[in-house]
Amino acid sequence: MDITNFKILITQISKEREIPFEKVIETIESAIAAAYKKDYGKKGQVIQSKLDLETGKVEFFQVKQVLDASMVYSEEELEKLKSSPAGELAETKKVHFNPERHIMIEEAQKIDPKVKVSEELKISLKTEEDYGRIATQAAKQVILQKLKETEREITFDEYKSKEGEIISGIVQRIERNNIYVDIGKTLGILSREEQVRGEFYRPKQRMKFYILNVEKTAKGPIIFLSRAHPKLVSKLFELEVPEISSGAVQIKAIAREPGFRTKIAVSSTQEGIDPIGSLVGQKGTRIMAVINELGGEKIDVIEYSDDPEKYIANSLSPAKVLEVKIEKKNTALAIVPSDQLSLAIGKDGRNVRLAAKLINWKIDVRSSEEVEEEKKEEKKEEKKEKEEIKKEVKKKPKKRKSTKKTKEKK
Repeated sequence: MDITNFKILITQISKEREIPFEKVIETIESAIAAAYKKDYGKKGQVIQSKLDLETGKVEFFQVKQVLDASMVYSEEELEKLKSSPAGELAETKKVHFNPERHIMIEEAQKIDPKVKVSEELKISLKTEEDYGRIATQAAKQVILQKLKETEREITFDEYKSKEGEIISGIVQRIERNNIYVDIGKTLGILSREEQVRGEFYRPKQRMKFYILNVEKTAKGPIIFLSRAHPKLVSKLFELEVPEISSGAVQIKAIAREPGFRTKIAVSSTQEGIDPIGSLVGQKGTRIMAVINELGGEKIDVIEYSDDPEKYIANSLSPAKVLEVKIEKKNTALAIVPSDQLSLAIGKDGRNVRLAAKLINWKIDVRSSEEVEEEKKEEKKEEKKEKEEIKKEVKKKPKKRKSTKKTKEKK
C-alpha cells in the first residue's frame, strides 16, 4: 500500500465530507473487516481490523464476549425455553452460547489472564491479502454506508446542539405548504404552522429561522424551523444588543402574535443602564434591525417590574394608564383616559390580549368615564334599595303595647 497517497486520500475525504480523520479510518477498518469475513470468516463471527498508518499493515481479530456459567442457558433451560411462552425466561438475561461469539471465562483466561467476565476478548487471526470480487464489493458498500451514517450522526449532533438558537438560511423550494430551507449541511423544514401569516417566501430568499426541534430518522436528521416562535424575537435582540449577551439587560417575558405585534419585557441588572434604551438603540437602529427582519412586525419594549400594578400599567403601552386595581387572584382592572381606551385595547383586542399573555394575568380595561358612570349607577341602586326597604317597613302593622290595665284585667 502506498501509505503516503493513502493518507492524502483520507484527508481529502475528511475535508470534503467534514468528517473527522479518525472516523474515516474507523470506516475503512470496518470495510476491511467485512471483506475479510466475506472470504475467510464464518457465520456468527464478529471480526475487527486494525490499520497501521505508519506501515500500511492490517491486523485482524475475532471478538468474543467472556461469559461464566451463570450467564449461559443450561440444556434443561433451553428445553424449557422451547416449550414455554415467548419471553418467560427473558428476565434471566442469559444467552444461548455460540462458540463463534462467546467464550467461557476459563478458556479466555488461558489466552489473556487479565480478562474478566462480560468483557470482550480479541483473538488474533491470520492476515490475508487476497480478496475476491464479492468481498471487494462488500467492502466498498460498507465504506459508502458507514460514511453516510457518520455524516448523518455528525449533522444530527451539530444541529441538535443548536436547538433553541437562530440560524440563517436560504429558501430552496416550496412543496405542499412546507418550505425547505438550505441551512448549510442539510435542509430545514418550515411547516405551515410555523410560518408567519402575511409573510411571503420565495426561492433564493435569505432569512433567519429559529431551530425548533431536531429529530433523528432512518433517512437522516430532520430540522424543524420556525418563523412564528416568540423566542425568534428575543434571539434577534440578543444578536443586536450586546448588553443582553453580557447579562446587563435581561429579557424577562415575551408575548407575540406573529406578523402583527410583539411585547417584550426587559429589566436591567446594573445601575445606570436603561433596558428599554438598550433595545431601542441610538435613533432606533437596534429595534429597527429586528423589525425589518420580521417584515415590519410592531414591537413594544416595556420595563419589567415586581410590582403587579406598575407591570400591568407598563404592559398596556403605548396607552397611558391612570390606575390599576388588583382584584381576585391574577385579575386586574386597568383604568385609562377615555381617549386612550381604543389604544389600550388595540385593534381586534390585540394590545390588551398580548399584555395579558405577557404577565399571565386577566386584564379588564375600562375608561375613567365608564368607571364613574358605574359608580353613579351603583349609588343610584343603593339609594333605590334603601328607599324600598323604608317603604316595606312603613307598610308593616305596628304591634300594640300592653298597658297596666289590660294586664290587671287578665
